Amino acid sequence: MAEDKKAENTEDKNALMKKDGHYFYANGKRKTSVARVRLYENGKGEIIVNNKNITDYFFGELIPSVKAPLKLANAMKLFDITALVTGGGVSSQADAVRHGISKALLEYDPELRPQLKKAGFLTRDSRVKERKKFGLKRARRAPQWAKR
Repeated sequence: MAEDKKAENTEDKNALMKKDGHYFYANGKRKTSVARVRLYENGKGEIIVNNKNITDYFFGELIPSVKAPLKLANAMKLFDITALVTGGGVSSQADAVRHGISKALLEYDPELRPQLKKAGFLTRDSRVKERKKFGLKRARRAPQWAKR
């Protein structure tokens, strides 16, 4: 039973990543989220994240955030994009997809680097949650101290 589910999951991922045509690939990361992004040439501007349309997967201000590198490069209708995202929350997944799209655009056209770099899309935001230390309640929060 577990093997069947694992096989189905693998087939779903493979179906997503087996779109026809030449593509530009990049990994994007943010916190614990990792996005594997493919830009397919001669597309219609369709963005698919984990086998769902971008409007079904992300919401609100996250959608323009994900599309920002494409808008900056005037490539909104040049590519069809597929992304597989794992880990983290919805917001960090959106940032990971944006990072992956930006890096894949560099594969397509290295001359976009100054624009993308200035906008901050190529910088991997490496801030992650600090680990809890023993003897403390959280990463830095100590137990309350009583003098008497």
